[in-house]
Amino acid sequence: MFTCVLCEKETVITTNLCEKCRRIKHLINLYEERVYEVLENVLVRNTEGQLKKETQEISKDIEKKKEYNLRSVKKEEIKESKK
Repeated sequence: MFTCVLCEKETVITTNLCEKCRRIKHLINLYEERVYEVLENVLVRNTEGQLKKETQEISKDIEKKKEYNLRSVKKEEIKESKK
């Protein structure tokens, strides 16, 4: 018994690849470079995507802090009472 050469998780008896990895190999043989393009575009984040995600997460954190910051709530209440 051997381990699949590609995923290194599944146990194989008579082949080098498990069924899932054999399917991937078949798709690569059929579509060649297109498979790599799709994987890069869909699964791997480029620098622009990483920066966008960072900005979104930072914005969420800032909003959460505003919601739970008692000082900002008191300041807003004081501003509203002065009006």
